[in-house]
Amino acid sequence: MKGIMLVEAEIWTVARTDKGNAVLVKPVGSDRAVPIFIGQLEAQSILFGLAGVPVPRPMTHDLFISVLEKSSIVVERVEITDLKDRTFYSRLLLKQGMKRIVVDSRPSDSLGIASRLHCPVFIAESIVDEAGVAVNLITEDDTQFNTGFEAHEEPEGASQDSRKSLEDALERAVATEDYEEAARIRDRLNEL
Repeated sequence: MKGIMLVEAEIWTVARTDKGNAVLVKPVGSDRAVPIFIGQLEAQSILFGLAGVPVPRPMTHDLFISVLEKSSIVVERVEITDLKDRTFYSRLLLKQGMKRIVVDSRPSDSLGIASRLHCPVFIAESIVDEAGVAVNLITEDDTQFNTGFEAHEEPEGASQDSRKSLEDALERAVATEDYEEAARIRDRLNEL
């Protein structure tokens, strides 16, 4: 893949849009972000990784990371390298000792791993030019995963009770592997 100009980027947010779920990848210091449409489970996984939500049993990305660690393989970085026929391509750059390994990957899987490991993410400049949207055109409604809770102010003194009941509900949701509900509760806790 010679000749590809890559720029460092970040997972800016995960959004629910009228076209489905999208992870928005934003080059560092840029006013543009690239929406990459992904499935509901992939969106949840990236959100869990970004928020550090603990899960009682490993999810797919956690399992993959565990296998890499047991094999003494380090994820050096994620690269989103191409956009062909409305399909994004990415790869994981791995290192085992002195050996470098490049693995083809769906962007949702690469970003799910990056969200947990906090490894560098890079994106091709040509993708940003072709598919990037101005971040000021993205509304707050677009960037909010539907939490199922209405935003409101807590009455004074009620926030501790609310926080405790939400923490208990989060623990139950994770224990029963209801990750969508856990993400909603986590978002509400973050609001508090």
